[in-house]
Amino acid sequence: MQESTTIFGIRAIIEAIDSGSSINKVYLQKGLRGDLYFQLEKLIKKNKISTSIVPTEKLDRLSKHNNHQGAVAKISPIEFYDLESLIEKTIESENTPLFLLLDQLSDVRNFGAIIRTAECTGVNGIIIQKSGSAPVNAETIKTSAGAAFKVPICKVDHIKDAIFQLQASDIKLVAATEKTEDSIYKVDMNQPIAIIMGSEHKGVSNSVLKMVDYKAKLPLLGEIESLNVSVACGAFLYETVRQRMS
Repeated sequence: MQESTTIFGIRAIIEAIDSGSSINKVYLQKGLRGDLYFQLEKLIKKNKISTSIVPTEKLDRLSKHNNHQGAVAKISPIEFYDLESLIEKTIESENTPLFLLLDQLSDVRNFGAIIRTAECTGVNGIIIQKSGSAPVNAETIKTSAGAAFKVPICKVDHIKDAIFQLQASDIKLVAATEKTEDSIYKVDMNQPIAIIMGSEHKGVSNSVLKMVDYKAKLPLLGEIESLNVSVACGAFLYETVRQRMS
């Protein structure tokens, strides 16, 4: 299994960002200052890279080196796809498109489990947001059983950007949410579809719900009010498979 790469040093991280490397997260030492640091900070904000301010002991552990200059970064072990190109390629394949959008999903194990199910159900691509989303790291890949290398994953500045692109290509958006009376079993999944799954704690955000074509939920017959997001995602995806095989 390919591990995520750790790089350290402010200049090295700046060069990695400038070269287009897919950076999961940057860890910065509290109280860091200087021209080079401000240059890095500007690039981090411009590229919407997730950051954490940590004590120097944390940086020592991450880098296994004391010469980290107060900055350590984790680079994703996979390459991300361009969403527009992936949509075009999927439509040209003449298969009915099936995409998956993850709105602020944060747990790497849930993410890995979802990637694994997505690969098994023929999902054409998974779309995540650059900031606030679970990283594609070694643990994600392990939980996905290697499926992270097989399913195209796209990063966008905001989930809304992806929604606009998908809707422009006549792909319908289905949000998994409890804020509806409609069952997933009543939605036509035989058309070009993108399923949206929300975060573990908040679900699909209200601003995103206002943009979708369908809202759907799974029946819950017990006393617990919600399913684990990876389990719910699996149920949505396999209902899509069931309809398309019928």
